[in-house]
Amino acid sequence: MSTKPAFTEKQYLGREFIPITIRLALSIVCFAVYFFTVERERKGDLLLIVGFGILGISILMGFILHFRIRVMNKSVLIDGLWTTQLVKIDLNSITQVEQKPYSRYFLNNPVYNLHKKGTIRFYTTGNCAIHLTDRDGLVYIIGSLHPDELERAILQEMGKRE
Repeated sequence: MSTKPAFTEKQYLGREFIPITIRLALSIVCFAVYFFTVERERKGDLLLIVGFGILGISILMGFILHFRIRVMNKSVLIDGLWTTQLVKIDLNSITQVEQKPYSRYFLNNPVYNLHKKGTIRFYTTGNCAIHLTDRDGLVYIIGSLHPDELERAILQEMGKRE
C-alpha cells in the first residue's frame, strides 16, 4: 500500500473569478459613493469601512480551503472544511469514469457532499468535472481545475492489482 497520493488538488473558496469580480465591484461602488458624498459625516465614513471590509474578507477567503481531493490506495479521498467528514470513494465499486462539463450554468455555488437526484456533488471552481458511477447507479460529480490529471490518476489506480 502506497502512502503517497497519485493525485492531490486543493480548492479554495475565494479564488473563483466571478465572485472575486462581484466583491471588487461592490467595494469600488462603496469607495465611489464615499468619494462623491458632499458631507463626509458618519454615514459617508460607513461606506469607507464597508468597502475596506469587503476587500479584507475577499483577501481572507482566498486562503480558506474548501476541500482537498486525493487519489490513493484504490480510493478517492475528499476532505473539506473544519467539521466536514472525510468522504472515501472506493474505486473497486466504480464502473464508469467520464469527464464532462460540471454544469450548463455560468454561475455555480460551491458545494461539498451535496446529495441530489441520485448524485453526490463536490465543486468549488472550474468548468469540468469527473463523473464516477458506482455499481448501484449512484453518480459522484467531482469538480476539478485539473480534470485530465484527475481522470488519469483514477484510471491508473483502478487498473492496479493487489
